[in-house]
Formats: sequence, C-alpha cells, structure tokens
Amino acid sequence: MKEFDLIKQFFTNQTVKHKEVKLGIGDDCAVIAPIEKQNIVITTDTLVAGVHFPLNTSPRAIGHKAVAVNLSDIAAMGATPSWISLALTVPSVDEGWLSEFGAGFFELCEFYNVQLIGGDTTQGPLSITITAHGLTPKDSYLTRSGASAGDWLYVTGELGDAALALQHIKGEVELEDSLFSTIRTKLDFPKPRVLAGQVIREYASSAIDISDGLSVDLGHICQASNVGANIVLDALPLSAVLRESLLAEDAVKLALSGGDDYELLFTVSEDNKVGLETALSHAGTPVTCIGQINASQTISTTLNNKAISVNMAGFEHFS
Repeated sequence: MKEFDLIKQFFTNQTVKHKEVKLGIGDDCAVIAPIEKQNIVITTDTLVAGVHFPLNTSPRAIGHKAVAVNLSDIAAMGATPSWISLALTVPSVDEGWLSEFGAGFFELCEFYNVQLIGGDTTQGPLSITITAHGLTPKDSYLTRSGASAGDWLYVTGELGDAALALQHIKGEVELEDSLFSTIRTKLDFPKPRVLAGQVIREYASSAIDISDGLSVDLGHICQASNVGANIVLDALPLSAVLRESLLAEDAVKLALSGGDDYELLFTVSEDNKVGLETALSHAGTPVTCIGQINASQTISTTLNNKAISVNMAGFEHFS
C-alpha cells in the first residue's frame, strides 16, 4: 500500500468538521481561518514505542493515548480542543494494526469534537507525533507562572495507578489479575481533563498536567512562578488498588514520582477556593487539596503535620 492510499483508507473518513477549517487533509498545508476574539493554543507531543508505552501495547490504546496526552496539555491551558495533525511512523503497513490504531485515535477525537486536519506518514521505528490546537476566549488562559505564596494546591482524580500498572508490566511488582485489569486502563486509556480545565480557567492562578510525575510537574510551576510549595502526603488521592498493593510509603512515593497520570495540578487563591470546589463539583470532577504554595522556592513534604524527606524524582526524558 502506498502512502497516499494509506492516508485515504485510514485517516480521511472522520465526521468531525470545524467551520474554521477551510482546507484539511489532501493539500500541502491545512488552512485555518482566523477566529475572532479567540486565542489559539498549540502543543506537540511525541510517543515512542518502548519509551512512552510498552512494546506490547494494543494499537487501539496507542491511538487513544496519542490523542489523550496532547488533549491533556490543551486542558492544562484551560482551552477547548479543536483540531490536530498527526505524524505517524510505522515499521510496515499492517492494515489490521492501522485499523485498530485509527479506531482508538478517532474515538477520542469524536468524543472531544476534534478534527484531524493533516500530517505525515513514513516508514521506520514506531512513533507518533501529534500537534494539537485549542481555543480559549481572548486573553483567558492558564499558565504555569501565576502561582503566588498562599495559594492552595489542588489535583484532579487519583495518582499513581498508571505507574503501578507499568511496574507490573515490567515485573517490578506482582498484582492480581483483577487489580491489574482495573488500573491498566489508567495507563493505556488516560482520560484528559478537558472539562475540568475549562472550569478551572475561571478560578486557578496556574496549572499544569501531570505527565512526568507530581513532584516534577509541581517543580515546573514553582520554577515558572518563582515560588515553593508544601505537599501534605496524608492528603494525596490514592486509589484503593494502590493502597492495597503497596506499603504506605511506597504508595506515596509512586504517587509523587510516577508518570502517566494526566491529571491536572493547579493552584488557586484563598478567595477563589470555595468557588472552584463548587464549580468542579457541579462538573462531576473529583478534586483534592494537597498542599499550599509558599515563598521558599523549594518543595517540601509533611506527614501527620511533621516535615518528612522523600525522594522527589520523576520521569526524565534524558538521563
């Protein structure tokens, strides 16, 4: 199968169409009309086989995750995802694999009303690069640099399950089949917090998505905002599976340093705290206050109201 036949068969039958997309797949470039009173936010993420997902990951999960990790970045800016481009490198043309990859890919696109507008395909080791675009009202978006001393630190959902699933796959821990199947969906099919991002845009002072680990990504907020933070370890939202599978200390460490959560980590002032919690409750998004921002320019942790030292290392792309 030739490249353009592959594109036509697997990537041109999407039903989502945006009025601002004047020209999509099929030409040298896509054409997007300017959108009045809107900001366009743009992100690019690459997933490499054996690095960002295990080699035996199903193609449907790979397609889903490739979209999800990009939409998670869009969510962290408080934006609404709109369109994406895809650069897909595959070792060979495997029609069964491509069909399943496309099913996972477009399933999430359809759910979030995202249009694929172009990209590239080539032969080589498996990797997927997506550039995603989102929209926010003019001059209304979240960044990593707005946190101030006294702001409260929040996280959506639960932490550590995806990292635990990966440890099981690598043989580092042994889980019962029922427990593993429960948390593997967190690793293979993460759910980007798109609605939550749009809600917190009206309340939060800073935000980031948790991809490399809570401690590392909190460090990005602290560095960009020139602040420090204290994490209350007792408050970390840990799933029942994580609590049952590991010693308490190991569970906490995994919640701090494990990657692939794709939850939102954000800060909010005292004045906006109640409004934010109410709005997220109405949106059906679970959220937990896990600490507070301070002026120390360092990250500290407490347990039972006492200072405690823990390993804060997370995932690093280059070691």
